[in-house]
Amino acid sequence: MTDALTPACTICHRALWQDELAAYACRLCTERIDRDLRTLAGPEGLYARLSLVLAPGRGADGPAVSGSRTAPLPVRLEPLSLQARGGVVTVLQTWLIDFHERLAYRHPRWEGTLQGQLDQAVARLRVLLPWAAEQHEAVDEFAREVATLRRQCEGQLSGEPAPRRVPVQCGCGHVLRITLDTTGARCPGCETQYGHAELLELPLAERRAAA
Repeated sequence: MTDALTPACTICHRALWQDELAAYACRLCTERIDRDLRTLAGPEGLYARLSLVLAPGRGADGPAVSGSRTAPLPVRLEPLSLQARGGVVTVLQTWLIDFHERLAYRHPRWEGTLQGQLDQAVARLRVLLPWAAEQHEAVDEFAREVATLRRQCEGQLSGEPAPRRVPVQCGCGHVLRITLDTTGARCPGCETQYGHAELLELPLAERRAAA
């Protein structure tokens, strides 16, 4: 067991090496965050490949099928929510804004398509990652949210069953449906952007009584 006075990584909680004592995250965890970021970006990255599974009934490899007698939705909502604003891109951009504000840098600018914005955010976050590992006290939350984004994208591509969604209520009264892994969401009612921890703190929405 690590002594309580021994500096430890805030992510894996293992004791830090001598040259890591001033950091919040150890070298191995920092490298893991970098790998997770890299898997999301680029034309062959997880984010781009979500387009392959947008069709209803389509998994990572199989053809589209449907056993329902009713017309299916034109797209699958789970991968679409990850690709749309409020999903992967917005979560990473929110973190980049936080990094820039702490460093007193100019507000980052978003240009091009969502894929282009994602690639820009990933590239910049990777540049600033060594600083975050050493000086950002919430780097553990950053690591957790990036890892969750990777797992969510991988889950959609592999065809794993979607996690159960729970209805929570925004302050404006709008109901958001989230899972324990939801890294962030934007309320369509008031445009408030919530992070992972903030979503879990929202009250459960009351179920409407059956008529």
